[in-house]
Amino acid sequence: MQATEAIRISFTNQKGGVGKTTTTVNLGTALALVGKKVLIVDADPQGNASTGFGIGRARRAVSIHDVLSQTSGVEEAILPTGIENLDIITATVDLSSIDVDLIHEKDRFSRLRTALSSSSMPKYDYILIDCPPSLNLLTIAALTASDFVLVPLQCEFFALEGLSQLLESIKQIRAASNRDLKLLGVVLTMFDTRNRLSDQVAMDVRENLGSLVLDTIIPRNVRLSEAPSHGVPGVLYDPRSVGSIAYRKLAAEVLRKTSAVRAEGVS
Repeated sequence: MQATEAIRISFTNQKGGVGKTTTTVNLGTALALVGKKVLIVDADPQGNASTGFGIGRARRAVSIHDVLSQTSGVEEAILPTGIENLDIITATVDLSSIDVDLIHEKDRFSRLRTALSSSSMPKYDYILIDCPPSLNLLTIAALTASDFVLVPLQCEFFALEGLSQLLESIKQIRAASNRDLKLLGVVLTMFDTRNRLSDQVAMDVRENLGSLVLDTIIPRNVRLSEAPSHGVPGVLYDPRSVGSIAYRKLAAEVLRKTSAVRAEGVS
């Protein structure tokens, strides 16, 4: 990772409903608010990250599907979100067929990395990739293209279920196609302060994963849940909510951790 390259982070967990897209959207916005140039890549066929910025289907004429199928260049797919320093490559439902569309293409797992490394790409400090809730071609392509993985983990009874499979997949991708891929950490999401189970889950996760668990915990917060229906990230929808404050803290923690790793790499 050279000093001038964007830091690429994939947000992944094969379990759905863990706050993955919410984390991608709000962390990206929080980074942009402190002056970092950010690109979000919506790599989930549901397109929820795109919707979270108020980008309707009519505006998604060129999407990540077009980039991966190589019918359009990456620069054509980049859209401004209306938030300073923050752009997005959108997703549409046709992305759900990408496994079949590229089944005979030998470079299918490396196409996203190639596109994001294109000389025509604008300069970004961070590229955040929102993955689908499965370990399919899109997730493998995202991990192949990334420097780091950030795993949102919901504070619920089955929190650790399936995590070992994801960690094993990361190992396999390191061995096969991206030896520099690092686990940035696990971020606990949807923490309910009124529920003792959340405390117990947080303790169990920290006992099992130790320093892999980030310090910042994202609380369950109504304002964060309301924000997507207004097409606005939660950190802007209600900047004073506990959820918004938590995502700004998470942005500061991510900045520290990624900057430290980059400093080690260029020293």
